[in-house]
Amino acid sequence: MLRQIAFTNDALGNEHEALPYYEKVLEMGASDRLRTWTGYGSTLRTCGRYEDALAAFDKGLAEFPGDPGLRTFRAMALHSLDGHREAVQCLLKILAETKQVGGYERAVEFYAENLDLTVLK
Repeated sequence: MLRQIAFTNDALGNEHEALPYYEKVLEMGASDRLRTWTGYGSTLRTCGRYEDALAAFDKGLAEFPGDPGLRTFRAMALHSLDGHREAVQCLLKILAETKQVGGYERAVEFYAENLDLTVLK
């Protein structure tokens, strides 16, 4: 019930009102913790609480290692904190892992770690 109130407030554009509901649900041990962590972190980011959002995504990833949704939203938080390089690296890795790069997974994984690599004559 509380999770639904949080989601509804988010959907209505009442992000600040949603936060205490997310927090209560997480304290109580939500049954759908993946969606709750994702929603909570995303809402923190939307409210301009970037460091808190990053911490929430990291806690969510501790429970759900490698989840592409949490990692994607975490990349957005990194971007908001001027961590552009790390954000792009994370997104490239997700794309390669989920086979969304048309067979270029190895190349994209390589360039995720070597974003600035150029070959000069």
